[in-house]
Amino acid sequence: MPWFYTDRESAFPGEQVVLFGSSEVSPCRLRVHRVGAERVCVATFEVIDLPNAPTPKDADRHGCGWPEVFRFEIGEDWKTGYYDLELSAPGGTSSHHFVCVKRAPSAPRAKAVMVLNTNTYQAYNYWGGANSYAHVDKLMSGELSPEDARDAAIGTLSRLRPYAQNLMAPPDDAPRLVNPQPRAKGEPGIPFDLQWFAQHRPSPYDGSAGFVGKWEQAFATWCEANGIELDYLTDHDLEAGVDLLRGYPAVLLVGHSEYWSQNEREAIEAYVDAGGHLAIFSGNTAYWKVRWEDEGRTLIAHKWKGETEDPLWADVATRQEATHLWSHPEFARPEAEITGLSFIYGGYHRLGLCVARGTSAYTVYDDQHWALADTDLYYGDAVGGDVPLLGYENDGCLLRFDERGLPVVAGGVGVPPDLSIIAIAPATLAESDRSPYPPIIPPEQPGMLARCAFGEDSEANRERLMRGHAVMASFTRGDGEVFNAGTTEWAHGLAAGDPFVDQITRNVLRRFGVI
Repeated sequence: MPWFYTDRESAFPGEQVVLFGSSEVSPCRLRVHRVGAERVCVATFEVIDLPNAPTPKDADRHGCGWPEVFRFEIGEDWKTGYYDLELSAPGGTSSHHFVCVKRAPSAPRAKAVMVLNTNTYQAYNYWGGANSYAHVDKLMSGELSPEDARDAAIGTLSRLRPYAQNLMAPPDDAPRLVNPQPRAKGEPGIPFDLQWFAQHRPSPYDGSAGFVGKWEQAFATWCEANGIELDYLTDHDLEAGVDLLRGYPAVLLVGHSEYWSQNEREAIEAYVDAGGHLAIFSGNTAYWKVRWEDEGRTLIAHKWKGETEDPLWADVATRQEATHLWSHPEFARPEAEITGLSFIYGGYHRLGLCVARGTSAYTVYDDQHWALADTDLYYGDAVGGDVPLLGYENDGCLLRFDERGLPVVAGGVGVPPDLSIIAIAPATLAESDRSPYPPIIPPEQPGMLARCAFGEDSEANRERLMRGHAVMASFTRGDGEVFNAGTTEWAHGLAAGDPFVDQITRNVLRRFGVI
């Protein structure tokens, strides 16, 4: 198998991309495709010689250290977008990586920019053994139990390594991370076909990140089919600050924008405060606070272990640079301040036994909200159940019902008090402990979540965590405005041709100056 990685995640036309690689057989061929509504080959490079270089045992943390094997230049006529890099060896084996091509600085900007969730790609990448969730190789081999494998998650992740291939190039028929049908009586909550699982042996993390065949490609495909031009950036591009966002009427986050650095967050907040529009068609958005070190080569994401394993935590002077939940009380910067919603008040729907018999639909409450104009939707209507629109991860807020019978904000860290709630659905952070089946979604650090969500850990607050809601909402911040669809699965509603999801998306893009 030829393996390789690049020196960068994104590049402008005219810039060079450097490849580092290793292969048991050579020479290899590199093909470069732009991936959107179509897969278009823009370049082929033959006879690339690769050495059979050794892989360090700590490649997941510190990179492979392989030699440069090739470099190519981004064409001046290459459209902005996601580009799949496929390196093929004699005998038919191949592997995939990517580069995001940015719009040339001198070219006219589109009216919207999609920020690819590349920090999430990195956090889920387990090539070399482990990712920020588990030691995946030892989990899949049976060497470690699920609990011990999760304990072996790493908080230092090198960008200088290949990608696990089910993240970059999943099978065409890979299932979504959602139970396709409500669970039958007595049936385990399994979100995949057992025959497909036996054939492909996916890891539990393969469907959670990546562009190809997933949320971002589905959204890009819908935009291209409807003549909506997008520019593309990556999470890591926003390390440079707000300048790359200035001038865009709208910034789009799609799918699973889970990991934000401080620099990225400050850039997005400054953009919105100055009058920008943030359209979030994502779930579990901005949940984890991360940072980049080593000139952008290493992602630091200690997650739950931030208090004990992040070296910046111990010193009060550096603790604000440490990593953990954005909603951790030490940071005093809950993500809901910029997103309006949080996963800690939402959770899972139709995944495992988490709301396993849920409708997968939003129930409309505020049918006069601008986002529902011309949708023919009214109070109590259900939206997206056939898609399924709700599934996997969903963001929400604390709710109460006012004298009009409408849901309104009932507090919650960072949640804007003037948040306009459009639609809601039940969600939960973990499966019931009364379930007779082995958990697919075990509770993660309920004491810490109770502290973050409600200010203190108690049995009552832990119980409240299990009764969350997915929420569709909007609010204004500074001179700008934010719309949050509250679910990872929104783009699948567009891909399925759901007329209500389609019209709501158009309403958001129209209000935000895109169409």
